[in-house]
Amino acid sequence: MTMDPARAQSMSDHHAKSDEHADLEGAAMGKGESGAMEALNEHRLREAERIAEALVFASATPIPGKAIAEKLPQGVDVSAVMEQLSRSYAQRGVNLVRVGDAWAFRTAADLSFLIRKDETEVRKLSRAGLEVMAIIAYHQPVTRAEIEDVRGVATSRGTLDVLLESGWVRMRGRRRTPGRPVTYGTTPAFLDHFGLEELRDLPGMEELKGAGLLSSRIPSSFQVPQPPANDDLAEDEDPITQMDLEELGLLTPMGEADD
Repeated sequence: MTMDPARAQSMSDHHAKSDEHADLEGAAMGKGESGAMEALNEHRLREAERIAEALVFASATPIPGKAIAEKLPQGVDVSAVMEQLSRSYAQRGVNLVRVGDAWAFRTAADLSFLIRKDETEVRKLSRAGLEVMAIIAYHQPVTRAEIEDVRGVATSRGTLDVLLESGWVRMRGRRRTPGRPVTYGTTPAFLDHFGLEELRDLPGMEELKGAGLLSSRIPSSFQVPQPPANDDLAEDEDPITQMDLEELGLLTPMGEADD
């Protein structure tokens, strides 16, 4: 039996329209699911930002990103959350800043002159203290002997004690060399005080010259040391142990700080 050509064409057009309609419905359904997923992700991100904001606000000291991540919804990228939150605060009176691997709220740089802390007396470092502080910052991990080699003079224990008490310098570990000398490095408090995100933000050659901190007569071959990218122990360092601290007189045998 032969079908009428016109009827055959009509049925073909009908099937084509049905298939097109099905494709449109599938596309719409897929778009709806995608939109719902995007909305859900957006909600999770906003909620994560609120949590992170609360954690940083409530912390008296810079809070590590790892500690923030533990409180965020599972699967949320803490770095993305903090960067977005930092951008949100960029034009406000307080800024969210990164301090090493931690985060903190700080007064916007252009408004810091309005904030006074008359009740806090800041201990000024001596010239020797400043020199040792700079050497440790740029050369860490560095031993006392290496500090003296750079300065060309002996470094008193008192100078290192002042820097340790300031909270800007810490004992990193012990060098795997004869005598196992203690190595020194900076702390997150050092970065926070000087407004640095990481050690690589320390002033370079041109910045130091511009600030008048380098003599114009320095050798042309002189190079400012490149600070390390992080606080990880070097290959030739071992971590400081409680026994080390006891030997150095920084802890009593019971593990309490020796006043």
